[in-house]
Amino acid sequence: MRKNFGVKPFIYPQPVLILATYDQDGKPNAMNAAWGGTADFDKVFIDLSHHQTTDNMLATGAFTVGIADKEHVVACDYVGLVSGAKEPDKMRKAGFTVTKSEFVNAPIINELPLTLECKLLKVLDDGMHIGQVVNVSCDEKYLGEDGLPDLSKFTPITFDPIHNKYIALGEVVGNAFKDGKQLK
Repeated sequence: MRKNFGVKPFIYPQPVLILATYDQDGKPNAMNAAWGGTADFDKVFIDLSHHQTTDNMLATGAFTVGIADKEHVVACDYVGLVSGAKEPDKMRKAGFTVTKSEFVNAPIINELPLTLECKLLKVLDDGMHIGQVVNVSCDEKYLGEDGLPDLSKFTPITFDPIHNKYIALGEVVGNAFKDGKQLK
């Protein structure tokens, strides 16, 4: 027997994305966004209502997407609770420091392990923001021996939209493009 819930955003995992922008004066701001993901190889989409960050995205045409992790869950949640328009020390209170992206006019949050650096392509009428990924950067301390990001060195978190919890990701349970061959 299955229980019906109607229309709900129950998709797992739901990434916790930290969007960072500069305002017109070059001051960094960040927000937490859970309604987004990747489309194609070089696009991101994020469904957003009006925020200081969205105003900044429109003004600069750029943003970064930091991947929230277990180590920074409190700071990542904080930037989703507090508006940069109302709290001038938001980034400092979160404990975030930034470095300007080499590729777009947006800040990289130094404390987050992995960042997608994006140009804003368009905003749809329903609030869907679409960006083109022009670079992905990762703090070298999170790289494996192969020179690629290593999930054994950091723990991304996912948003549970049913219980409003953050869940740590981690355990390897299979091999993509390989394990299914057992059934051929």
